[in-house]
Amino acid sequence: MTTSPPSGSEAFERLHPAIQRWIWQQNWPELRPAQEAAVAPILAGDGDVLIAAATASGKTEAAFLPICSALTDQPPTTAGFAAIYISPLKALINDQYGRLDELCAHLDIPVARWHGDVSSHLKSKLIDRPRGILLITPESLEALFVLRGWKMGDLAGAVRYLVIDEMHSFIGTERGAQLQSLMHRLDLAARRRVPRIGLSATLGDMLQAADFLRPGAGEYVTSIVSTSDAQELRLQVRGYVETAPTLDPRAQAAHETLGADVSTDDITSGDRLAIADHLFATLRGSHNLIFANSRGAVEAYTDLLSRRCDTAGVPNEFLPHHGNLSKDIREHTESRLKDRSRPTTAVCTSTLEMGIDIGSVSSIAQVGAPPSVAALRQRLGRSGRRGGPAVLRLYISEPEPTPTIHPADELHAQLVQAVATIELLLQRWYEPPQGAALHLSTLVQQLLSLIAQHGGITPADAYRTLCTQGPFRAIDAPTFAALLRDLGAGRLVRQESDGLLLHGEVGEQLVNHYTFYAAFAAPTEYRIVTAGRTLGSLPLENSPPEGALLIFAGRRWRILTIDTHAKVIDVARASGGRPPRFAGTGPDIHDRIRTQMRRIYEDSAVPSYLDATGQHLLAAGRAAYRRFGLHHSPLLGYGADSLLFPFRGDVIMTTTALALHAQGIDVARYGVALLLCGTPPLTAADLLADLAASGLPGAVDLASLIPDKRIDKYDDVIGENLLTRSYAARKLDVPGTEQAIAALAHQAATMQPAQAEPPVVAAAASRRHRLGSLPYAVVDVETTSTDARKARIVEIAIIRLHPDGSADRVYSTIVDSGTGPGPTHIHGLTATDLAGAPRFAEIAGDIAAMLDGAVIVAHNARYDTEVLSAEFARLGTAPDDLLSLCTLTLSRRFGPPMASHRLANCAAAEGIDSGQAHSAESDARTCARLLRLYIERATAQELHWFHQIGAVGHLPATPWVSSPPTGRSRRRPILGITTVPQR
Repeated sequence: MTTSPPSGSEAFERLHPAIQRWIWQQNWPELRPAQEAAVAPILAGDGDVLIAAATASGKTEAAFLPICSALTDQPPTTAGFAAIYISPLKALINDQYGRLDELCAHLDIPVARWHGDVSSHLKSKLIDRPRGILLITPESLEALFVLRGWKMGDLAGAVRYLVIDEMHSFIGTERGAQLQSLMHRLDLAARRRVPRIGLSATLGDMLQAADFLRPGAGEYVTSIVSTSDAQELRLQVRGYVETAPTLDPRAQAAHETLGADVSTDDITSGDRLAIADHLFATLRGSHNLIFANSRGAVEAYTDLLSRRCDTAGVPNEFLPHHGNLSKDIREHTESRLKDRSRPTTAVCTSTLEMGIDIGSVSSIAQVGAPPSVAALRQRLGRSGRRGGPAVLRLYISEPEPTPTIHPADELHAQLVQAVATIELLLQRWYEPPQGAALHLSTLVQQLLSLIAQHGGITPADAYRTLCTQGPFRAIDAPTFAALLRDLGAGRLVRQESDGLLLHGEVGEQLVNHYTFYAAFAAPTEYRIVTAGRTLGSLPLENSPPEGALLIFAGRRWRILTIDTHAKVIDVARASGGRPPRFAGTGPDIHDRIRTQMRRIYEDSAVPSYLDATGQHLLAAGRAAYRRFGLHHSPLLGYGADSLLFPFRGDVIMTTTALALHAQGIDVARYGVALLLCGTPPLTAADLLADLAASGLPGAVDLASLIPDKRIDKYDDVIGENLLTRSYAARKLDVPGTEQAIAALAHQAATMQPAQAEPPVVAAAASRRHRLGSLPYAVVDVETTSTDARKARIVEIAIIRLHPDGSADRVYSTIVDSGTGPGPTHIHGLTATDLAGAPRFAEIAGDIAAMLDGAVIVAHNARYDTEVLSAEFARLGTAPDDLLSLCTLTLSRRFGPPMASHRLANCAAAEGIDSGQAHSAESDARTCARLLRLYIERATAQELHWFHQIGAVGHLPATPWVSSPPTGRSRRRPILGITTVPQR
């Protein structure tokens, strides 16, 4: 990889006179450094160029000034597009179209857009007469290959430059793998190596980024890194303590039942209200961006700020901007930001992080810890243009210190993560591109696309195009052959007698559907419409019932009707509502951020940019860190469990958790900690030492422990073996984790871990109940995910036992999750099985009646109770607590010794027939039989109170579900078991 330094005014002299004239007309006193450095290598036209700089540093002009100069000097002599610009966003294409059209207006270089919002008439004209510069998304380029494969040679034959904008947003993603394949296929269509120009934010590893631009030849890419972003930075981190809203969900439901008006402020936590007050007072009257970390938070804060404008009797200045809003609403917000006559603040997600021209803003606000250092740098680039300082305010909420606070929450990790991110930003460190994954899902898409483009292809040609010469070089021939067998079994492809690969029945249906062109999966969404105007879209799994209230596009609405066939939700303005829940999770936190957090905990310096509350929270977090002895040992005793604080990135955290799970330890993630259930600190220290001495299992072996490894769009059609390899390559780091565990084991061996007791309040509540005084509700759930926060129930069984352990009644049903069955290969339930089954909302009353007044028992009760609480919370009726007892924990105390305490192993050790595995009723019955044995043994050991055997929580103070039982259920047959009839 070579580096081109700025070359002074010589670059300007090399540009065509028409380009020079345009530059003078813009009143530019000089070219920016990146623009100076890019002219020579781009004009040469024989190599790839990577331009990395912050937002608003002139990257677009750095590419297109020399491109337009070259096209003007030597106009194309054949039909076809002369340059193709690929952008991740339609909005960015629309923005760049205006800028480039102005530049090219007097150069006889036409500029054209191609994306989903461009009419078919204009597209047909472009196909008939392709010329000039084409601006296109990866998905639209994919559609060209699929629908007009026969024409691609003509369209790409004259291409002299290929420009990739916002390249950093593609790297390491399935969409990025698709882009790499499309770039290679353009080279093949053009029958030559087309020079590529990548425009990117500053990245931590430019060689890796260059290798993304030209796979296998990154060292030959000319890399230009701008260092002209040393602007003054003014920043403040404001700390807040979370406080409960005025109305909890039950009180809100009661008010709404009585017809009382419930305002957003009534159901919003105190810290959010305080943040909204400060944002309103500080930002009103100027142009700003508020970055919230989720679309739901965007809606919530937009509503809070808009209401404050109403209360103050001033025009609304706060507008939302996120991907689920309609094009009209997004463009309205963008135009308001460009219009300097009216102050406007956009509350947004990362949609305004990229290079859409909205002009400069006075300041940036970030609510919550930034997702990454690189993202924070991108966002800062929006502020402080035209020589002014960049202004950044971060708003961080931390849990209120109560007697029941969890030790991990006492560390105030969100605040410390924000400080760590800022410190790394000031050190000019940025996350390197994500490591190489197999991208099997996108390989499936590209194979189907190749077949469509050419009308069929041989396996050898497909492998050569996509793998040997293309971007999927990590896929060897045996792996490709295994993938073809999986696709054949799934009827995506079929092979003719002459060896030609064609679309199978399922493959043809996929390619002919409009969603095929995207490499990523998008949930089915409902359009939200009012008076015929589309406001945006809402994921199907989160669609509320008719009559419900919600906040969307920064306003409050009541749902009038839901058309399930047309997928339309009709709404009208209302006075109440809550933000909808959107799917999606944040990015993995890099290892460097977590190690920087440890340094901050162990330091004594107080950053000057923290406000008084932020300083107090940092001091409290550091005090807890020392009190827990984490400066000496990574382990903290927590009742009968241990908390492990690795302070490493999410990939190493995941790998560590799986390595411990492989040793028979049940591990749960809690913020920056791993909870090792039923494992005291000394045992945990021994486990770490053993793992450090013996090494970890291979990544594939660890990945096989994950029950549902489906992440990407076409993972459903990939066999278990390949899916396991793909997950291992993408999500696990065995060598890095072995180094981390060796360091953790050394620390744990040198000092005695501290001990923290679980909340006294919950334990005291348990102590009020003697064994034999309460009934039991033995629960088992089959779900769509191992993550309790995201999991949806697809089957539930509850076996109600009398206080003496004798059978009472049974409730068992499969459940339509609204999101599909999840890991069918585990629980055996298919979408067909779930069709017509009741939804959770329809049976919430039945489930609550079975749980009422009982101790909830499950094997891994923490997971089952969290899933149940999450399902009830989605209905707005979550219990304040649940009294639970875990048979997995009981097995370690009252069962025989064994390597693994999984339900089937515990049953086998006790001579119990466990029946059909991963069938909710069968597993619940097995759990009930184990419970009786363990209770008998506990009583024999003179243990008479629930808290003595590990019960946690307490009975809900009041009923939390107002809906009565419906009696609805649909049970699946369980072999070899006679079920108790429902009463």
